[in-house]
Amino acid sequence: MGLSTIDVIVVIAYAIGIFGLAQWVSREKAGHAKDTSDYFLASKNLPWWAIGASLIAANISAEQIVGMSGSGYAIGLAIASYEWMAAATLLIVGKFFLPIFLRNEIYTMPQFLERRYGRTIRSLMAWFWLALYVFVNLTSIIWLGSIAVTKVAGIDQNVALVVLGAFALLYQLRGGLKAVALTDIVQVTLLVLGGLVVAYLTLSEIGNGDLFAGWHKLVTTAPDHFHMILKPGDPHYMDLPGLSVLIGGMWIANLSYWGFNQYIIQRALAAKNINEAQKGVLFAAFLKLLMPLIIVLPGIAAVLLAPDLSKPDEAYPTMMRLLPTGLLGLVFAALIAAIIASTASKINSIATIFTLDVYAKFRGVRTAAEDSEGKAREERHLVLVGRITAAAAIAIAILTARPLVGASEQAFQFIQEFTGFFTPGITVIFLLGLFWKRANEVGAIAAAVASVVLSAVFKYQWASLPFMDRMGVVFLIALALAVVLSLVTPQKPGTDTIETGDVRYATSTGFNIGAIGVVLILVALYATWW
Repeated sequence: MGLSTIDVIVVIAYAIGIFGLAQWVSREKAGHAKDTSDYFLASKNLPWWAIGASLIAANISAEQIVGMSGSGYAIGLAIASYEWMAAATLLIVGKFFLPIFLRNEIYTMPQFLERRYGRTIRSLMAWFWLALYVFVNLTSIIWLGSIAVTKVAGIDQNVALVVLGAFALLYQLRGGLKAVALTDIVQVTLLVLGGLVVAYLTLSEIGNGDLFAGWHKLVTTAPDHFHMILKPGDPHYMDLPGLSVLIGGMWIANLSYWGFNQYIIQRALAAKNINEAQKGVLFAAFLKLLMPLIIVLPGIAAVLLAPDLSKPDEAYPTMMRLLPTGLLGLVFAALIAAIIASTASKINSIATIFTLDVYAKFRGVRTAAEDSEGKAREERHLVLVGRITAAAAIAIAILTARPLVGASEQAFQFIQEFTGFFTPGITVIFLLGLFWKRANEVGAIAAAVASVVLSAVFKYQWASLPFMDRMGVVFLIALALAVVLSLVTPQKPGTDTIETGDVRYATSTGFNIGAIGVVLILVALYATWW
């Protein structure tokens, strides 16, 4: 396809501007060197708008834009449930999970597990998350991003992989989470505006210049792509099995992703206080309601405008061909913004977990978050380790992206299916850890192991069971196993240091009104497109 000179200028201007902004917000007062709290938790001083924008920027990347648009092309509007049900999940996270995490000054999810259960589960899950983030999530982000860059700009895909990874690394290397979060409001604004432009132009193209005529033609010509709840017999029922998206396995996936996923929840853990964290989560919930218009709709429109694509994941880049010169550069910059923001967020969380949950524990170092009197030299050393880890993670992802993700037809569905092996156990461990004091480490480890083993067994021995239903079944079995083992085995004294007795779950009037608004919008959406 290629970019014109003016498009290239727009993209370069964006790259210079966002890189410069990241470095500017990363600056420190004279004489102050970054410690682990500064680098990994943005000094625990993020405002609500930065939290909400950063949550979306971390989430919406190539795997969402390119991957979910591809699923929109193949499946239809039903794939939007991942976005809309996430909005409801964020309300639960804000009201019930964050008060406990912030009350106990949690900075990583493995740290919570150690303080709640013991050291073994912390180490086990820290290594699991590192492997998942590097070999599944990070590879998917830069691979799908490279597809978009290659399709639009016409450059070699291997070059695109390296450039995207290197820029994301350099973008956050100096400032850590602070550089990522405080620039994400720019990234999200560009993403939303660019996505709305693509949606507008695709509908206008279908309607010969008339937006509403285009919408009507799309709905009437491809009615099979406008059902939120798929029925048995639908060719994509295995991906989105009917009511399970409302009352079944999707809740397991969403609670795990939005409530217990380090690179997502890390933004809220860095809030000034609980009110800022909850306002940020509510802001993100409203943005999630908008995302299908930006992401899924262009993919559905491609069914009419480009019916012969070789792969569904080519839908969004192909729709970008409708953009005129100059505007293409702006929307292309928006796509790159999403890729870079999410990649940088993932890199920072990988560095956070490895440095604080693996390296610091192995060396016996007490970090600033655990010991305010820790030596400045140790703090600088840990920040350096985090930066080295970040560089190593992106290098590994670049080298393994093609063999791991390149063969997938729908990368978004590949990610959901793979992570579905682990999410039931993770959700069990955290829900019991947060709300049932009798749960112990034996039960938690059993739930984690059972989740993987049962998921594998069911996948190959019960192939007719949709993976979302499989997650629900595995969750219930793992939950029962964890409860039984926790009841029949003694709890080690002193292993649970998580305080919940004085946690307040009451939320502000503004949060409550906003939450009701989100729920009412969801009811209206599902009632309309049932």
